[in-house]
Amino acid sequence: MTERYVMSIDQGTTSTRCILFDHGGRLVSVAQREHRQHFPRPGWVEHDPVEIWRNLERIAPEALAQAGVTARQVAAVGIANQRETTVLWDRITGVPIGRAIVWQDTRTSALVDELGRGPGASIVPERSGLPLATYFSAPRIRWTLDHTPGLRERAERGEVLFGTMESWLIWNLSGGPDGGVHVTDVTNASRTLLMDLRTLAWDDGLLSFFDVPRAMLPEIRSSTETYGTARRVFPGVRIGAALGDQQAALFGQTCFAPGETKCTYGTGAFLLMNTGTTPVRSGNGLLTTVGYKIGDEDAVYALEGSIAVTGALVQWFRDGLGLIGTAPEIETLARSVDDNGGCYIVPAFSGLFAPHWRGEARGIIVGLTSYITKNHLARAVLEATGWQTREVVDAMNRDSGLSLRELKADGGMTSDNLLMQIVADVLNVPVERPMVVETVSLGAAYAAGLAVGYWADLEGLRRNWHRAARWVPAMDTRRRDAEYDNWRRAVERTFGWIRPGEDGDGTAPA
Repeated sequence: MTERYVMSIDQGTTSTRCILFDHGGRLVSVAQREHRQHFPRPGWVEHDPVEIWRNLERIAPEALAQAGVTARQVAAVGIANQRETTVLWDRITGVPIGRAIVWQDTRTSALVDELGRGPGASIVPERSGLPLATYFSAPRIRWTLDHTPGLRERAERGEVLFGTMESWLIWNLSGGPDGGVHVTDVTNASRTLLMDLRTLAWDDGLLSFFDVPRAMLPEIRSSTETYGTARRVFPGVRIGAALGDQQAALFGQTCFAPGETKCTYGTGAFLLMNTGTTPVRSGNGLLTTVGYKIGDEDAVYALEGSIAVTGALVQWFRDGLGLIGTAPEIETLARSVDDNGGCYIVPAFSGLFAPHWRGEARGIIVGLTSYITKNHLARAVLEATGWQTREVVDAMNRDSGLSLRELKADGGMTSDNLLMQIVADVLNVPVERPMVVETVSLGAAYAAGLAVGYWADLEGLRRNWHRAARWVPAMDTRRRDAEYDNWRRAVERTFGWIRPGEDGDGTAPA
């Protein structure tokens, strides 16, 4: 019998990857291509959706050819995507309305402030589970409708479609202008500010608040079901799953029980805790979001804490300060000292995310004395990721009433063994790294395979999870408490740096 596989498309912020997985959840082949980052103005970040689609057309055959596999051997394809990035396109021609506005983009700041002062703003967190912020899709849709002459009228007539990246790719894969399926999944829909978290449907009150026409929105579906059959790139292959990238990592880490938590450490870090089939409202600065929904089963919810700067701090240490030549060197420097020498770095380069949500905060280094060397600074860089993780985990434990027992870690930074030990020490729980570190891609593959019966159930997926490394806490309790207290005092000193009326660099607007 011919071997069968599942293909995962990981459409990320900097690149798109196609990865083929076998029945044991092992990576068989991978093809990747980066796309351009466009920064037309300060605070604006854009991608070209056509470039991303063309990249997928190129790399999918590469991934198949590497493995010596044909499309007929692919049981299903699943998609994980950068969330909140917003694409509008013409239903008839398939041509995007300008570039995609990326999740990092802050052009909607003034609009968000204006909406927040308006009547009815309280319905946004109440119904969507999310704060009214530039981070999410709805303000970007509204901004584009407001700034493109004639677009609103066309959108109201159903001539213009909105989607996050998985919607754009599914529409194109399934035929584009010639019968393409216009869908999104609950995890991505839950990041738009337009979906009611309880009903899992577009909410009339939210649509009215943001003034977004219903006719342009995709149909909301579960995370694992067959949306359609690919007519391009993978002709005849079923499209069986879509999940936002962080939810895909939760799924790939097999965090299927309430309290199970993963953290993906990359440029920033994203912690997600499975909270079961009831949404948990946060009183501590976390996001309430959909974790996943399998077919007709009840949706599983999650609490999410996003940390803006983790790996980016190592990059700044390397490129901005020139203190190391390569990222891995930071571990060597940090290991050469026993502690941080009393020095703390809070990397609020563009404000603080969870659990503080202080956009005016800016980064600081505190505790500098003539004793401090670059080795101490290197250690403080790694510890900043540990303490930021601790702040989010504390908030999750308070909100959920659950207690973190272990953390499943993935992402590029997990190759730093000292960092993983620091995280275990400051959380006082074991940290585990899986054999397959591509958990975002694996989660999309698992979800797609589940949808078509390639894998039978969640227990089968759990059996595929294998531990590569484990770190257990070894820090004295009194030292942990004292260091955490110092960290929190350092964080407070970042608050209020940018005053009202100043630009992000601290200068008055021109």
